[in-house]
Amino acid sequence: MTLLDGYEPGPLDEAVTPGGAIRPGYTAILDALAPGGLDGLRAAARDLDRRRVDEGISFIAEIDGVPTEHPFPLDPIPRVIGAADWAAIRTGLRQRARALNAFLDDVYGPMRIVRAGIVPEAVVRQCPGFLPAAADLVPGGRPRATVIGFDLLHAPTGEWVVLEDNLRVPSGLAYAVANRRTAAASMPALHPWPGLRSPETVGRDLLDALRQARPPRCPREVPHVALLSDGPGNSAWYEHRLLAELMGVPVVTPADLSGGAAGIVAATGPSAPGEPWPVDVLYRRLGDDELVAGEPIDAAANELLVAAARAGTLAVANAPGNGVGDDKAIYAYVHPMIRFYLDEEPLIGDVGTWVLAHPGQYEGVRDRLAELVVKPVDGSGGSGVMIGPDLSPAEVAAMVEQVDAAPHRFIAQDVIRFSCHPTLTRDGLRPRHVDLRVFALAGRDGSVVVPDVALSRVALESEGLLVNSSQGGGSKDTWLID
Repeated sequence: MTLLDGYEPGPLDEAVTPGGAIRPGYTAILDALAPGGLDGLRAAARDLDRRRVDEGISFIAEIDGVPTEHPFPLDPIPRVIGAADWAAIRTGLRQRARALNAFLDDVYGPMRIVRAGIVPEAVVRQCPGFLPAAADLVPGGRPRATVIGFDLLHAPTGEWVVLEDNLRVPSGLAYAVANRRTAAASMPALHPWPGLRSPETVGRDLLDALRQARPPRCPREVPHVALLSDGPGNSAWYEHRLLAELMGVPVVTPADLSGGAAGIVAATGPSAPGEPWPVDVLYRRLGDDELVAGEPIDAAANELLVAAARAGTLAVANAPGNGVGDDKAIYAYVHPMIRFYLDEEPLIGDVGTWVLAHPGQYEGVRDRLAELVVKPVDGSGGSGVMIGPDLSPAEVAAMVEQVDAAPHRFIAQDVIRFSCHPTLTRDGLRPRHVDLRVFALAGRDGSVVVPDVALSRVALESEGLLVNSSQGGGSKDTWLID
């Protein structure tokens, strides 16, 4: 009996060919795991679960309206991204990050892309993430989105395509680091491995990008950086603490801050606990736009942070209002953005998208919704996504009725049956769909770094297409191989 007994490769299986041969890059991995068999893999999976529970590697999701903490599961079979694929991904995402930051700067300023007729003004104005009150929070020419997360799919053609852009508070960097740490501890047969890049440098890369966000009236050549969190109730509290540790900066909450337009002071610093410490850059990991929209976590803190940001004594990264750049309707215009702002052709693909707020586009696909994926423009975490081919006739009818009632609330996209990967299930190794979250860190003068770290999410529970942790998904240690 082998690890792959009963395994039937799915469309673009990344480890196994349609004929059952193991692809290059996976032969040595499966050979190293073979002596322990499936029992050894299951023992490793149990050890991974135990370690991750002990270390608090978890996320918070609502179950029946109640926020509940869940361990973030890690599948024991690593995913390999080869050097050529990684180089192409990095190049394409650097370009996309530059264009998205140019769009944010423009849409909160002269709106050249709207005046040029490339992005309809109504699409921008109707976007829930467009917040005119956030327009003046980024003086000094720094990018509005310092940390960008891109969700990628590996299509059956072999092409990598961007499914979503995340410009508000993208998570995952620390979970990718934690995946490597726990996998190395639980699976010594695979660690160390020749040519495997370490994700541990991400703290240095993130700190450098945040320091480049230095506000114009910063009194220090090397700015003081802190991570702003709302504490243990945040769904990514584990990540907040680990990223701060990797950067060597403190975690602060709104209640820890005082000051105003002249500057912000934290109640304690990284090296002298209990001593007031001036802060120049806050890496914001709260809700999406709490500083200028919605119910503030701390109204007094909001007031002083906004005053300092507008005065140029504090940089808040990422800036509020970035939701206009990762809105699902705006997604359809990213390739035109690249051509408009950069005068370049897009270097990485995306998914065919129809903006249903546009009457002509809606009429063009209204009779085809059963063949498409329909998403709410303000949805996240897979919530509200309707995959037409997976629905019953009654569910399709309900979807059409829902869209007909408010087409401006939805987009439609082509269905991409993206790549699969061997994943441990109750029945042994079986193909399960995987996506890839990659991060770009934007500095000054258009510089963009794509650090050597990526997070693969996998649909653990079924053969479905939803890989989000809130929808029963887990993750894989993602190997970037030289």
